[in-house]
Parts: sequence; C-alpha cells; structure tokens
Amino acid sequence: AKESLACSSAHMPLLSATVALLSFAGPSASLRLSPAAPRMSAVDAPPQQAASPAPDAISSSAPLHVLIAGGGVGGLALANCLELSDAPVTYTVLERTSEFKKFGGPIQLASNAMQGFRSIDEELYKQIEARATWTGNRTNGIKDGVRDEWYAKFDLRSPAESREMPFTCVVERPELQEILMRRTHDNLRLGAGVESYGKRSDGGVVATLQTGEQVHGDVLIGADGIWSNVRAAMTETPARGEGSGVTYSGYTVFAGELEYGGGDPECGYKVYIGPQQYFVITDIGRGRYQWYAFLARPADSEASEEKPDGSSPYLQNLFEGWSPEIHDILRATQEYEIEQRDLYDRPPSVLKPWNKGRVALLGDAIHAMMPNLGQGGCQALEDALVISEQLTSLSSRGEIEGALQGYRNRRLTRSAAVQGLSRFASDIIIRGFDTPAKLGFSGGKLVAENLNYAGVVTRLLQPILPVFFAVQFAFLYDGWENKFSLKQLQIGLSIFAFGSLFLIAFAATAGSEVAFAGAFAESILGAEALEGLSVWATEQSAAIQEVLNSLGGGPPGL
Repeated sequence: AKESLACSSAHMPLLSATVALLSFAGPSASLRLSPAAPRMSAVDAPPQQAASPAPDAISSSAPLHVLIAGGGVGGLALANCLELSDAPVTYTVLERTSEFKKFGGPIQLASNAMQGFRSIDEELYKQIEARATWTGNRTNGIKDGVRDEWYAKFDLRSPAESREMPFTCVVERPELQEILMRRTHDNLRLGAGVESYGKRSDGGVVATLQTGEQVHGDVLIGADGIWSNVRAAMTETPARGEGSGVTYSGYTVFAGELEYGGGDPECGYKVYIGPQQYFVITDIGRGRYQWYAFLARPADSEASEEKPDGSSPYLQNLFEGWSPEIHDILRATQEYEIEQRDLYDRPPSVLKPWNKGRVALLGDAIHAMMPNLGQGGCQALEDALVISEQLTSLSSRGEIEGALQGYRNRRLTRSAAVQGLSRFASDIIIRGFDTPAKLGFSGGKLVAENLNYAGVVTRLLQPILPVFFAVQFAFLYDGWENKFSLKQLQIGLSIFAFGSLFLIAFAATAGSEVAFAGAFAESILGAEALEGLSVWATEQSAAIQEVLNSLGGGPPGL
C-alpha cells in the first residue's frame, strides 16, 4: 500500500480488512434530522500546528497527499483509485466510526457503477462480480398493486448488452467494503472523524478530528455523508437541522430482509404502485429477499403513529386489497427483520459550492438523493473516478484548485439530473400514480374501474413509460465517464421533454408544489405565476373529473 504521509500520532489505529460497514441502500434514508448543530467554519490553522511547507512540484519524493473524510463506498472507491494509480499520490481515509458493524441491506450497483469498477482495475471488478447477484438480466418493472398485473417493464438487459457493460446487480455492502479495503486498509483510520478543517499558510489543508488531533495534507475530500462536517465547515452552516440544506422528503420507508422461498426467480425486482404508497420486492441472492414499503408521512411518524400489533400487521392493513405477493412476504417477515426510516435528501447543488480552495465534496455530502433509482452509491463512485482523474494528472500543487473546479464542472449537471430523477420518481409514483383506469363490458353493460383523473392519466401514460425508461437508462449508462458529448445532451433534452409531460399530467394529482417546484419552475416562473398555474391545473382536473363521473366512473370494482 502507498505510504500515508499524514502528520498524526505515531500509533494510528488501523482498520482490519476483515471488518466492514453496512448502511441502508439509500444512505440518505438511514438518519433523522436532529436539532441544529453549532455552526462550523473553515478557519486558518494555528501557526504552531502547521506542517513543513510542501514544494510546489509533485514528485515521488514529494507526493500529493489526499485526506479522505469518510470510509463509506465513495471514500473507499476514491482510495482504491489513488492506490491503483501510477501517480505520485498518497492518501489517508479518516473514518468517524470506531467500530464497523453490519447494518442495513445490500447496495445496488447499476451498469454504470460496475463499468466504473472495471475501469479502476479488472481484478477489483472480478472480486466484486464474484459476490454479485445479477438483476439487470431478468424481468424488472412496475405492477398494478391492486390488480397484480404488469403495468410497465424495465429493459435493463438491452442497454447494458448494446454497450458491452455489466448488468445491474446487488452486492452485500459489507462484502463490497471488505473488497475495497483489501488494498487500502493500511491507510484507514478508525475513530478519526473530521470535525472541521483549516487552511495552512502554504495552501495545504489541516483537518481537525473529533479527538482534537490535527492531520495535514494537500487536499481534503469530504466523503462524510449527508450530515457532512466538511460541507458545514466549507459553507459555514450547521451540519444538521435548520440551515443545513438537508430536507425531509415527505416519505418514510419500512424495509425488511429475510430468507424467503416464495420469490419469483424470473424477476430481479417488482415495484407495486397504487394511491399514496408503493411496495418493492427484490431478490438479493442466496435465497434472501428484501422489500420496501414507501409511504407519504410527516417526519418522525415512527414515533407518532402507533403500531400495537407490530410493523408487519400494520403494513398488511395498509396494503389491504393489494397483491397477494405483498401479503405473503409481509407474513413471512419477523418483526426484528423490519426497520423504519425517514428519507432525507438535498436539492441539486447547482448554486451551492462543491469545492473551495483545496477542499471538495463527494457523494451524499454534495448530492444526497432518494433511493428510487438505486444511484446513490453509483454516483458517489462516479465522483471518485473523476476526482482521481483530476488529481492524478497534476504536476504541481498550484494546479489543485483548478483540478477540483474541473471535477465540479464535469459532475454538476449529471448528478443534478440523477438527483432530480430520483426525487421525481418518488413524488410521481406516490403522489401522482393511482390504480390505472379500466373500461370493459360485463353482462352487456359498460363497467368502469377507477375512472378518475389520476387513474386515467396513469393509464394513458402506460405506453409511454417504457420509452421514458429506455431514455433514462441510456443517459445513466452512456455518461458514466462524465465527459461532454452531443449524445448525452440529446438524451438529456429527451428526458426533459418526457419529464415535462409527466409533470404537466400529474400537476393536479401530485400537487403543483411537487410537480413544478421539483422542476425548478418557481425559480423560472416566479411564485405568483407558479401559484396561478397550480390553480389552473386543479380547475382542469376538476372539470375532467365531472366528465368522467358522468360516464359512470367510480372507485375500483364498480
């Protein structure tokens, strides 16, 4: 392993490669908002703490030293990139946790992430591939939760095969992190969370740890999650609470993981949709399955909403009348196998700083996103790849700030688009989609099921969704290298066009504050114009509903 050059205590605790950290598949979902923390700021380090000035030239005798705050997937991926490069670069990973424990469920690695791992090192990729459960080469899609019929299927196989990319898969997070630590564990420090940072007189950085110790380096990368202390110091805002930029999504999720013999071996995952909630079942390999129940609820509903009989009976009641598959897996799940978490994310950081001086942010610290696309860890990996490319190409320390700005420029648009798509998926599926309307004849009479505005729109959009999914996956898979291309621009415009169609269609049912504000319409149209558009959409939906009612529409089953 490359030697760590951090100025720290002589006996630093090292992380064994046999232990691992496991967090929820959607990292932003695993924590709750806490009271506002004291504001932190990046201040100059005291002169007596400063290390010897480093020469401007980067060489094997004076290598660039990178401090990585956070030992999650993104931080460890960056460490592997630097470890496996031939550049004169060393690194130290500073992890807050004093002991890594198993927690949560597996992580989805989409084709863009697996291709990224392959680009780092073929042997590293093979080690991950050996632990993968492939889902992208199987049937995946959305089902009508009430009728238990396929609504739309995702074709994950074709876009991967046509680009000669690996299929989407799931990997147990502790196994992934154990693999990522095999080459980097000598430079991992436990119980060394970064609290703040400062700037040295020679332009370098000094990270102040939770113990009060100071660690010096040339660059600091904040990979310390949604409640990032590095971000708080950079922006002089709280790490948590009001002013932190972290927002509650409006959704809570119940997650279960269990040995289950009733799964469908032909399917990777199924998303069951219905009014105000949806349910996901996914194969995670070795006879185990994971499920998620997403509900629109106020924050901290776990404490405020009583479940006297437990979470499984509570959910069985909420999903009464839905697919038998949902109830079968809920009945098979023990209470200790179920966890509930509120979901938090950040709005796209288009106008917020990604970097300042020789400090930059990575992963959830800058673009925490909803777990619906399974892209949180994938986008953190893309961050790591670009940061590594930018830093390992340098010949002098005077180029660091420009390199980090280049990282921001390459990643800003793509990560913001993925963030927006992730939140869009949550808002539209939960607040917009309904049981699709259905017309038919029974006993010589016209029978209508769920003939309301949301039901009709859900049905009308059914043939369009596969096209939208194809465009979405093309965007995710083609752009993994984060290099500008006209093809990516064309795909992006197509996504915008499709997204605008969905937003207009669901403006009334999902709520204009969801549909239009989520697309930054308020910043473009202004609050008054947005409010007027909301009123117009509501009036139109009401008028349409009157027409539907006159045709005999009603709830499902009529």
